[in-house]
Amino acid sequence: MATYTEKKGSLEIVDAGTDNGLEKNAQYDQAEVVFDPVAERKLRVKLDWYLMPLVSIVYLLCFIDRSNIGNSRLAGLEKDLGMSGYQYNACLSIFYISYITFEIPLNMVCKWIGPGWFIPICCIGFGICTIGTAFVNDFSQLCALRFLLGIFEAPMLPATVYYLSRWYRRSELTFRLSLFIISASLAGAFGGLLASAILRLPGVGSVHSWKMIFLIEGIVTVVVGIVALGTLTDRPESARWLTEEQKTLANDRVKSERIATTEVVDKFTRAKLKRGLTSPIAITTAMIFLLNNITVQGLAFFLPTIVATIFPKRTVVDQQLLTVPPYALGTVMCLAICFLSYKLDKRGIFLILCAPFSMIGYSMFLATSAAHVRYAATFLPVCGIYAYGAMTTSHVSANLVSDTARSSGIAFTVMLSNFGSLISTWAFLPFDSPVYRIGNGLNLAAQSTMFILALGMYFWIKAENKKRDQRDVQAELAGLSLSEIQDLDWHHPGFRFRN
Repeated sequence: MATYTEKKGSLEIVDAGTDNGLEKNAQYDQAEVVFDPVAERKLRVKLDWYLMPLVSIVYLLCFIDRSNIGNSRLAGLEKDLGMSGYQYNACLSIFYISYITFEIPLNMVCKWIGPGWFIPICCIGFGICTIGTAFVNDFSQLCALRFLLGIFEAPMLPATVYYLSRWYRRSELTFRLSLFIISASLAGAFGGLLASAILRLPGVGSVHSWKMIFLIEGIVTVVVGIVALGTLTDRPESARWLTEEQKTLANDRVKSERIATTEVVDKFTRAKLKRGLTSPIAITTAMIFLLNNITVQGLAFFLPTIVATIFPKRTVVDQQLLTVPPYALGTVMCLAICFLSYKLDKRGIFLILCAPFSMIGYSMFLATSAAHVRYAATFLPVCGIYAYGAMTTSHVSANLVSDTARSSGIAFTVMLSNFGSLISTWAFLPFDSPVYRIGNGLNLAAQSTMFILALGMYFWIKAENKKRDQRDVQAELAGLSLSEIQDLDWHHPGFRFRN
């Protein structure tokens, strides 16, 4: 047993027994190292202040640059570009074609380059694409830039989750992820506020109206990306703002929770890559995330349109502002749910409990055409859907061991989830207005299926762990080298899945 204690402003290991906890952890899935809570708290505060604000702002801008096309649509984008029929839906789909295609390859590049460099480069890239959208003159040019935007934004969510998993414990990760995942709901709130404010500004040359939305938001994104390029730290070893003792503590905290782990950032092996792609938890969680993204992205792209059909006599600015309150509620609920998850160190139960909010909300959409009831129904789905972004990705991270497996598993989860985003672009069709029975029915079915999948996964984990309790760990590992044991990842007989 080993403990970390704080002495005269520094940290030192105090041996409390003959066994070294990190070495023993190579055979059994339990943390054998006890860390001084005061030292941990000081480290955690530093991590929160140095890492979370910047990654949250970057992801906020990522989601704004993706979804501002919904606000631009209300401001005349389709009319100015001569778009008709299903061209708007097709434009949204093109973004997700590149987004899905480049998800896993670019996250392997992220591991190779390092997320501290890779994330800012992508931020600058999608900011430039957003600026370029302000100068398009027809539908084909818009589609080309949406395709490029999809490439640069593809790795952002999995890369950021993977990045933070290098710094935080499993129990800490969900709440920290929520601090940037809420950017999805904040993007909706700020998107409506920004769009209503920007539309009041005078144009610049040929850039006016909806084009100003893309220009201003794109410039802000590029500036933030440049700042991040010079300030985002790649890993604890390179963090100049940590003491040497804190760097050691940061690494040992992560290693102590991951069976057979001797280094936080491991060497790439195909075996570990495969473990991340074939994990039953990753596959099931990815399906839940896929279904949830039908709802999340559907709101991002079509909530302004839905609100316009509910209140057709309101001005465009008023319609934009009416999209803000649901997103604000979604932000608060996401933080509250993820904070509870952090304190309880549970994710599986919340994956089950979040879906019923949406199930009730979309039932209300389908049951009535009364304007105020339908507007009230927009508040229910947001109570649960945004928490899934943090819950699903942290659930996968908690149930994979190695850095490589987490990188591929998280990327796979987000990649598969974006098929849901692609489906969402065709959920709300012009002929189905104003009730949108197809879109609302699809969301009701998706959320109901999520509930069933999450419930099944919860009880499967309990049953699987009981089976593993009967296995002879030492006998199964006998004769294997440390590298072979590490390649087992979640197949390790001493590993236990987390709910």
